[in-house]
Order: sequence, then structure tokens, then C-alpha cells
Amino acid sequence: MTTQKTFKRRVRARAAKTGESYTAARSQLLHKADTPASSARDATLEPAPSAEELAGMSNEALIRGSGKPVAEWLRILDAWGATAHTHTQIARWLVAEHGIGGWWAQGVTVAYERARGMRAMHQRPDGYSVSVSKTIGAEAGAVLAAFTSAPRRRRWLLGGPMRQRRTTAANSARFDWAEPASRVVVLLTPKSETHTQVTVTHEKLPDAGDVDRMRAVWRDWLGVLKEQLEA
Repeated sequence: MTTQKTFKRRVRARAAKTGESYTAARSQLLHKADTPASSARDATLEPAPSAEELAGMSNEALIRGSGKPVAEWLRILDAWGATAHTHTQIARWLVAEHGIGGWWAQGVTVAYERARGMRAMHQRPDGYSVSVSKTIGAEAGAVLAAFTSAPRRRRWLLGGPMRQRRTTAANSARFDWAEPASRVVVLLTPKSETHTQVTVTHEKLPDAGDVDRMRAVWRDWLGVLKEQLEA
């Protein structure tokens, strides 16, 4: 804990000195710690973000889809000089030079931008996004009804200002969120006849500070829903 506090003070000091954002300053210090010239003290710095944090998926999934883990993509893009290019230019270069699909190129590009301070964690072009998942001991239809039926939703979503949007996708639901103005996407994945994984993604959040707050409240709400459906 002390080491992490010291590192955060160094990040804030660098940000104040250079005018960089906190995320950019943190990324630069972590990147410096990865170089051969790093001191023994730098080896104790807060660990670099994981593949899940950077790319929104595991390294295993990234390898299956793109052929390489996130650390290798970071090295490749550094060697190319990707920090001097736009998001679109990076993604197109990955498709043209490395032959990976467009969807995976977007994921690698976002991971690189986050790792190098070009994009804040959880940031997307239309705002910030956070996902929370929980497996519930109930079949998918019952879980979906708990979201799509307003009376049932009010039993567990305490004060949540959601208005359902139209969707034709199976085992999913979409909602407008009133405060802050944003979007909620619910995806259900049946694990068995009696268990369902529910993933709630809160999209288009206007501020980075909303990410941790909404992650906490969705964890609480899904915990209440799990208790009710399994009772």
C-alpha cells in the first residue's frame, strides 16, 4: 500500500510539472519502469494494467483473435511509432500490415492508447463504459423478466432511472439511463438450465468518475437481484 501511495504521488508530481493528464503521466512512468535503465526501486512500482483492463478481454482471447498477447502488440506498435498516429491510422495499419480482423484491430488499438496514455481507462469515443457480471441461479427467462418488467425491476433496482429501448437480440435488453444521461446494455448467457450469467454494461458515461461509482452500485444491485431470484 505504501509503495502504491508513493507511486501515485510521483504520478501527480509529474502531471503537475509536465501538464499531462494523470493517466498520461502514470503511463509514462510505468513505461519507463519497463526499460533496461530502470532502477531497482522502479521494479517495485504499481504493476502495469492487465490485458483485461487495457483491451477489455483476456490475453488468451486476444491471442486467439489477433495472434499475439497485449504486451507483444505494445512492443510492435511502439517500434512503429504509433503514438504519433490517430486511432484510425493505427487500426488500419494493423489490418494492412498484420492481417488481423477489423474488430480485433480496434481492440488492440484501444489497448495501446490506454497503455500509452492516449486514452483514459474505460474511455470510448462516445464516453466511458464499465461492465459488471454475476451468475444467478435462475433460468435466463426469469432473469430477463426481472429487467424488462418495470414492476419486477423496481423490487431490486432501487431508484434506478431506466427506460427500456427496443431491441430484437435474444437474451438481451437495452435501456436509457436518466442521471447521468447514458445507456445500459444487459446481456444474458445461459450457463445451464438453472444458472445464467448476467452482464450489465453501462455505456456513454460522461465522466471518468462515474465509472467506479456505477461499478459499485451495479454490483450491489445485481447482488440484490441474485438474492431475490434464488430465494
